[in-house]
Amino acid sequence: QLALIIIPSLLAFSTLTIISWIIWSFLKNKSSLLSSSALSSDQKGPKPGHSALSSWEMPAQCILEEVQLLKNGRYGATCMGQLKQDGVAMAVIIKMLKGSSNSHEAKVFAELALFYLAVCKHDNLVRMLYCQTRRSPMYLVFEKSTPGNLLHFLWSLRQGEHGTCHQEQPFSERSVYLVAKQVATGLDYLLSEHRIVHGNVTARSMLIDHGLLVKVSGLAVAFESRQTETETETVRKEGTTGAPLKWQAPERLLRLPVTARSDVWSFGVFLYELITLGAPPFPELEPSETFLQTLSNYKLKRPSNCGGAL
Repeated sequence: QLALIIIPSLLAFSTLTIISWIIWSFLKNKSSLLSSSALSSDQKGPKPGHSALSSWEMPAQCILEEVQLLKNGRYGATCMGQLKQDGVAMAVIIKMLKGSSNSHEAKVFAELALFYLAVCKHDNLVRMLYCQTRRSPMYLVFEKSTPGNLLHFLWSLRQGEHGTCHQEQPFSERSVYLVAKQVATGLDYLLSEHRIVHGNVTARSMLIDHGLLVKVSGLAVAFESRQTETETETVRKEGTTGAPLKWQAPERLLRLPVTARSDVWSFGVFLYELITLGAPPFPELEPSETFLQTLSNYKLKRPSNCGGAL
């Protein structure tokens, strides 16, 4: 009778022990597999960090918070957020590389960071604060201007359409001169110091801060031009990703080699935007009509509120 009690008990205990060991082994292997998979995924992620960017990589003590999507661009999302460092927060713009990017796209994104680092060393150019190029997600962090987009700022000044003007002084002819001079100074720096044609001189590509401080932004076209190996490729890319048709110089419309004069032409259209508080140029023309009319020496009409000196 004792054997009848002991033997089944031992069998039950042994079975329970074996089952427990099997479950423990399964969970252990699963945990190891997950850790290995996560590590492998991280290793496969693009890590083209350049030594020149080492001092610009995002410090560990910096935190990005309140990130909000603004738009999706060629490389990925552009967001606004708060950069917190040592207890101090500042508004920033974040350009992110899309998660589905391959190693080549990651390499180009790192080169974009190098481009901003080398070129944007002027008070009238948007400034990069930090970057993250050695691990995913990859992104660039820029200073944020307030109110920000110049075109939206001009629209906000329209009486009766977007509310009354809250500026201490109205956007006068002197204001037009002040803004235009800063943009021209930034463009001149790009050309004289780096032999760069901006290629996208529009109000929407400029940023405005307190006190009418203006910074040239929208340098993606210039960067892409630097990336191309032939002049033909440069013109093709600028034609597809640069300024809208109504801002483009005749040589750009014809896909001919661009020069500094191409920016000068677009700058003239940009002045029209400033004077009219963001009205679209050539309002009497459809975009499809711009090509032939521009080649026929058609010119912008003088705005009714444009002073003689201007």
